[in-house]
Amino acid sequence: MSWTAIADTVSAITLLAGVLLTLVAAIGLVRFPDVLSRMHAATKPQVLGLMLLMAGLAIELRSVTVGMTLLLVVAFQLVTGPISAHMLSRAGYRTGKVEHSLLVVDELTEDLERAEKLDELDRLEMERRRDAEGSAAGDAGR
Repeated sequence: MSWTAIADTVSAITLLAGVLLTLVAAIGLVRFPDVLSRMHAATKPQVLGLMLLMAGLAIELRSVTVGMTLLLVVAFQLVTGPISAHMLSRAGYRTGKVEHSLLVVDELTEDLERAEKLDELDRLEMERRRDAEGSAAGDAGR
């Protein structure tokens, strides 16, 4: 077997594996019951599927320039995928799209309650200062 035949076979295998993982991610998006499970399905197999697709494409095209570009695509996906999934999951949690009965550990409720208490304290402090400034201005005008 020649080098090109081996490279084409490896490329085909990685492309097919990437397509299958991306398909698994798409099925997970449709089948999972809540936002958090769907975010997991959207990020984990999809990122690995993209990595396999880009590797297969780089092997098939056999160009250093294309390989570097595809490496950048994978790097950006590795950086942005988890962050966007985290932000979408938090937004889904705050808007009530998460089934709390499916959660094993729920640390975000405590954080949100603490933040609400701090917001309320800040609002009360601002009102107190505004009232104090208003009464001081009224005394100065006399």
